[in-house]
Amino acid sequence: MLLVHAHPDDESLWTGGTIARYAASGVHVTVVTCTLGEEGEIIPPALRELAADAADQLGGYRVAELRSACAALGVTDHRFLGGIGRWRDSGMAGVAANDHPRAFIRGSVDEQAEELAAIIASVKPQVVVTYDENGGYGHPDHIRAHDITVAAAGAVDDVERVFYAVTSRDATAAGVAALADLPDLPWRLPLDGELPVVEDSAITTVVDVSDHLVAKMRALRAHSTQVSVLPDGSAYALSNGIAQPVVQAEYYVLARGSAEGAEEDLFGGLD
Repeated sequence: MLLVHAHPDDESLWTGGTIARYAASGVHVTVVTCTLGEEGEIIPPALRELAADAADQLGGYRVAELRSACAALGVTDHRFLGGIGRWRDSGMAGVAANDHPRAFIRGSVDEQAEELAAIIASVKPQVVVTYDENGGYGHPDHIRAHDITVAAAGAVDDVERVFYAVTSRDATAAGVAALADLPDLPWRLPLDGELPVVEDSAITTVVDVSDHLVAKMRALRAHSTQVSVLPDGSAYALSNGIAQPVVQAEYYVLARGSAEGAEEDLFGGLD
């Protein structure tokens, strides 16, 4: 299995339970990260000077966080697209970082897809995972990761399925409702429509990760510049201070390949 993510921490936020589940079962899991996440907002005040508008050293710090997260999830094969530091975090849509000469979205789509196709051809994964065409929530780097993954996976014959990682509207709503009953929640609850979700009718595959949430929470805690996690592991928040529930499954939309057997297993029905 090969997963393509835009920044350090995305592998844990979007697919951490899935990675831990399949790595624990003996599946060879390759994680490809496209940037170092240099434009991320920093939660701990003591690390504020790492930021892009200060020392601009956050990318290197996040490499170490990513290594710790991969270790927590059982990943032994991690790659940076094009080599470490080849492309830079573009930041959110419409910010000045979009115009940085090394910004991921300013790079050549063809070159990026070729770099990824070379990794896919080498690893020969049956299953490839990335974001949907909106990048999950509209981040330009996520959308570019989607675009190059679709192109690269389509150029390699060995890939049997391509999935988009998504979040369930129903599971998220139930999780937020449960958080409302927690005393002393340190973050505010999300407003209606504030968290990125898809309608459950669009979801093709539900992967039970309940037995691997401890590993996922360890991975999220490793990304301490970007993520805060409740001690009991029931919720987390990014730098925006919005509580997000930890749910018992991770959700996918099958974009390519046979759907037979894929309802609860990314590999279901494959040889």
